[in-house]
Amino acid sequence: MSIAWALFIPSCFALNMAPGPNNLLSVNNAVRFGFTAACLGTVGRLVAFAVMIALAGSGLALVLLTSVWLFTAIKLMGAAYLIWIAIRLWTATPIAENLPAGEVTKTSLWKLMRQEFLVAAGNPKAILLFTAFLPQFVAPGEPLGPQFTQLGAAFLIMECFAIAIYAFAGVRLGRLLAGERAKRLFNRGCAALLGTAGVGLLLSRRPA
Repeated sequence: MSIAWALFIPSCFALNMAPGPNNLLSVNNAVRFGFTAACLGTVGRLVAFAVMIALAGSGLALVLLTSVWLFTAIKLMGAAYLIWIAIRLWTATPIAENLPAGEVTKTSLWKLMRQEFLVAAGNPKAILLFTAFLPQFVAPGEPLGPQFTQLGAAFLIMECFAIAIYAFAGVRLGRLLAGERAKRLFNRGCAALLGTAGVGLLLSRRPA
């Protein structure tokens, strides 16, 4: 198992750090609301990933490989939600300064968690990734459940490190975006990337 861990950790962290809709949200939320709010908002993402890992470990994720309509339904909802977020960001009024921590908690934190959860849960390829990736590091002949639990926990821990890195980058970027016009352009840049991701998900096909 030690050799498997030596291969798993760098491979897994590379996946955690890969730019995608959720990591882009972390950057944007850090620019708008600050480091703490952006990190706490990703609890929704971690919950979605934990559910996907549990499904992959139980074998239920294979339903996505055999059910065309279920894969398509999740894909369409996920793509529609990404495009809706992109439209909201494109038309949003930029926040000139980071909100106080208490105000962010009361007005936005639940919304950020829900947003992160729905973006993660709306991508059926994420659960297929867990289904294809994690079993490569399972030792044959040993109990499956404990191994998936350990691998899944390690993935989530490294995801937390990736979240912190992206949120920190967002805070640093936010300090460079002085003025409403710069923040508006940044929001629209994020909107374009999220919209592109939504269209890409919409056009994606279920793996054969």
